[in-house]
Amino acid sequence: MRSAVAAGRRHSVGRRADGTVVGAGHGGAGELAVAGWTDVVAVAAGNVHAAGNTGRSHTVGLRADGTVVATGVNGRGQCDVEGWSALAGIAAGYLHTVGRRRDGRAVASGEARTGACAVEEWRDLVDVAAGSRHTVGVTEGGRVLASGDNSWGQCDVDGWRGVVAVAAGATHTLGMCGDGTVLGTGDNTHHQCETTDWRDIRPG
Repeated sequence: MRSAVAAGRRHSVGRRADGTVVGAGHGGAGELAVAGWTDVVAVAAGNVHAAGNTGRSHTVGLRADGTVVATGVNGRGQCDVEGWSALAGIAAGYLHTVGRRRDGRAVASGEARTGACAVEEWRDLVDVAAGSRHTVGVTEGGRVLASGDNSWGQCDVDGWRGVVAVAAGATHTLGMCGDGTVLGTGDNTHHQCETTDWRDIRPG
């Protein structure tokens, strides 16, 4: 799904109706250097786990022609998206960036040690999301795929079916089902995965 607004740990970005982008908040790492971006149809902001992090992050934009722009921290290659093309969706994690191609395949750039970028075999995707150190995707058939850090069980999605969209927090994952219910897994310290009673959750 394409997002017109995105929130990082300490910065926010928004896409205007004319395809330009604005930002606010912490910009010390260049994550707000979006003034020259044009023809943008979706934005994403680095999803940072707060523990032990200074808030330095990155910002990603998807252009109408399917190319991608990025700015901000690039210590692990999370902004190395210049060669990406024919994309339909983007997501930004802590040290990685993920893209969903129009043909349903996934691409990723950035920190590889956690496994969050191990998405090259994924096919038939309709949505992707990035947590701090994990990536999730949902296929046309409603199956959910996950790769990366599973310290909190945020990648325990093998049994999920009928999912139409996914979302990733720092250490938890949500799946929106076609029947309006929501599945959750991962860190539940603050009850963020307690969605079993939710009903009629639908795309806008």
